[in-house]
Amino acid sequence: MGKMRRPARDPACRQCRRNAAGQPRRAFALAVLGVAVLLATGPARADPSALPLRLAQAGPTDRLRISVAPAISARSAAQTALQIRVAPADALPKNCFVRVRGLPPAVSLSEGYATTPGAWAVPLYALASLQMIVPAGVTGRAEISISLVDEDGTLLADAKSVLVVGLPAEAMPKETKPEVPVRPREAILSPADREVAERFVVRGERELEQGQVAVARQFFLRAAQAGLARGALLLAATYDPRELTRWRVQGVQPSLDEARKWYERARELGAPEAEERLARLGGG
Repeated sequence: MGKMRRPARDPACRQCRRNAAGQPRRAFALAVLGVAVLLATGPARADPSALPLRLAQAGPTDRLRISVAPAISARSAAQTALQIRVAPADALPKNCFVRVRGLPPAVSLSEGYATTPGAWAVPLYALASLQMIVPAGVTGRAEISISLVDEDGTLLADAKSVLVVGLPAEAMPKETKPEVPVRPREAILSPADREVAERFVVRGERELEQGQVAVARQFFLRAAQAGLARGALLLAATYDPRELTRWRVQGVQPSLDEARKWYERARELGAPEAEERLARLGGG
């Protein structure tokens, strides 16, 4: 009997067997490569859930920020600037806007439009001149929220502030200072100086009795400069037209300015008659 011939092997079958034999090797190589990647990048980067977070942090909108004062003072029946800054300008998405919430319902803004009572939408170009309009009768404290919002309503950045509204300036009670009585500023004279000043007064009165008004003025002046109240009072009288008439002095020119000046000095030095004389001159 002749030998049985084996059927010829199909080349396609041989290729399938080679592929099946090589699959474990490729799987092993991929596993080794994966371990190498894990070791190179670290455990934090190997976490699949961290990848979306890293992508989000790299987005341009995460650099956006809103700057506003932590507290804003305003007055009733007045306008107050609402200073809001958004930065950086080169990272702003198209058609985004600022949303202000928490305002007292009666308070309005000079730009934008109201969405609900106390809430406003303001375009970015209007922030430079934005004003709060506070009507009369509105006072108190309100916490306001300022947000940067994309055109699809996505929140990009936010900030908080406190609005404090007080009474109008004219309604504030004015500070009143207690009136301090003005005491005469008496000169401190030593006994010797007082004696000398009084001698000047006696000499001046003697010259005045003789009608020598110009000479008497010189003695009264020296007494007044020394700080004697009577010397200043008599010197003022030599310029007072009423006193000159009473003394029947002729040829002497009166001077209301000089009389007032020395009556005021006499009052400062403590002469009680000086106040009445000033009132008579019309300078009290």
